[in-house]
Amino acid sequence: MISVTSALLVALSGMVIVFLMLAVLCGMIVVISKVVAALTKKSESAAPAPAAAPAPAPAAPAPAPGPFGGEVALIDVDEKTAACIMAIVSHETGIPLSELVFKSIKAL
Repeated sequence: MISVTSALLVALSGMVIVFLMLAVLCGMIVVISKVVAALTKKSESAAPAPAAAPAPAPAAPAPAPGPFGGEVALIDVDEKTAACIMAIVSHETGIPLSELVFKSIKAL
């Protein structure tokens, strides 16, 4: 039979091995990160410095709202479907809904 002291010795040696391997892994991570940092720093210094980017142009003022009052003529289309269509058009074109003008929506 295995004695209690022998079992404790096996458990303790297992824990020591695990913690030693964790310390080795930690050391490897530190070394690898320093090597990678040195390589990236070396490649950055070898690359020519990019020219200064031109200043961005000032944003254009938002267009004034037109004479259209916001009413959309719905022909054989319920409001929920019309809202979905307007959202899809806005998403696909990349134009915000506030800038789009829908005059009528008709079912085909």
